[in-house]
Amino acid sequence: MQPSIDIETLKNDPQFLEHLTQLEAECKQTQSVAKGYQLLDAYLVIEKDEASLNELFGFLVNNAFDKLAQALDEQKRLRIRDDEEDRAVARAIYEYAMQRFSENDAKGAKELFLVLHYLVDDEEISEAMMVHAAALMAGYDFEGFIERIVKIDESDFSDPLSIFVKDFAQPADILLEMWNKEVDAAHQELARLANNKKA
Repeated sequence: MQPSIDIETLKNDPQFLEHLTQLEAECKQTQSVAKGYQLLDAYLVIEKDEASLNELFGFLVNNAFDKLAQALDEQKRLRIRDDEEDRAVARAIYEYAMQRFSENDAKGAKELFLVLHYLVDDEEISEAMMVHAAALMAGYDFEGFIERIVKIDESDFSDPLSIFVKDFAQPADILLEMWNKEVDAAHQELARLANNKKA
């Protein structure tokens, strides 16, 4: 059992506050999404106010989209297993896509899942993003996807990629075969994306 953290003591700990100030400065200076997530962890521990959390979420999403656009322009894959910044960028885009999904923005969520499928340099996660997109195209809403498709109890939370849903009630290849029409349509969208980038 982990010892509980005394939040009030931590809020007044000079060493912790100095670390927090330094991290905030590094975020602004480097525009690093990975450092933004480190800062988010610290904010959550000390129960930072909602306005600060919302501002930080905005920083994470905006910088992640900037870096995603750069990766698309340069035809560069996101090395999510080996590169902490690439993993943080993919995480921010994924979390934003899941938020769009939960708010019934099927088109916006689907496009983001397809971009992640296209860009992440990891076969398992890439395939999982196609499952997300195909489920949306097959008409699943967020609750139906979580309740009927996702297998949360199988997740290994020690895996740094556990932030991405990749465990399903059926193997991903079977789901994609079941949704082969949606997958074909998704690949056509991706081909247009690739052609637009080459033009």
